[in-house]
Amino acid sequence: MNILTFLADGLLIGFVYGIAAMGLTLIWGVMNVINLSHGPIIALGMFGVYFAATSLGANPYVGVILVSFAGLLLGMFIYAVAIHRVINAPHLSTLLATFAVNMIIIGLGTTAFTTSAYNVDFSLGNISAGPINTPTTRVVAAFASVLVTGTLYLFLYRTTPGKYIRAVTDNRAAAELMGIPSARILALSFGLGTMLAAIAGGLIATFFPFTILSGGAYELKSFVVGVMGGVGNPLGALIGGLILGMLEGLIPAFKFIPTSWTPVIEFTLFVIILLVRPTGLLGTKK
Repeated sequence: MNILTFLADGLLIGFVYGIAAMGLTLIWGVMNVINLSHGPIIALGMFGVYFAATSLGANPYVGVILVSFAGLLLGMFIYAVAIHRVINAPHLSTLLATFAVNMIIIGLGTTAFTTSAYNVDFSLGNISAGPINTPTTRVVAAFASVLVTGTLYLFLYRTTPGKYIRAVTDNRAAAELMGIPSARILALSFGLGTMLAAIAGGLIATFFPFTILSGGAYELKSFVVGVMGGVGNPLGALIGGLILGMLEGLIPAFKFIPTSWTPVIEFTLFVIILLVRPTGLLGTKK
């Protein structure tokens, strides 16, 4: 495999990382909540696509659509049950609330699915362009990620609920004075963030095996990507995902760097960005 193929594979996966981070950073940007249930929700997205394909006989990409709606409803339910009452409490309270949801999902998921690896038996072949040869599923996932990003942008800037979300993000008290139902908007925002996590998990399931614990690694990557692109900036999350994907693609191409060093390099970059530019590459000071 030549270096261009490594780079292309990394960039294509980076689009999906961007979607996963977008869900995390959207929730933080709107309500200042660090969602520690993000990883297990990504894993639920993986299992949702798996069961849609195996039990319903649906195309995995149809499964991703089903998973997206389920993720939206699940996120709104989690907000109503676990987040709503502590939304104005100190950050530690919301952190513990989402951590509790994290442990509940992992516990129930482990009981239901064990920790054995699952795999969506699905292939679209490969796409070749000169020296580059990459699985078509990764190209489709990248295209879907761009489509989701564009749809989210249009929703936030061209629809009334989206404008409400931006108003609540800027100043919740002022938005309430203008008649915006902040509680519903916060529930919708948490639902959208959860939906993005589920979509990312569903897309990842089309080309990687997974377990109920797989979401943890992608949650950590989401933190790196979110900080890299600028917390609260969805477009920055996508760009951060591309940068992280490029790193993950290129590191294995250099034989003198063990692949086990990949997370070390990623989190070293994470710390450097926090020290040099805490608001991220595209973040702005409040």
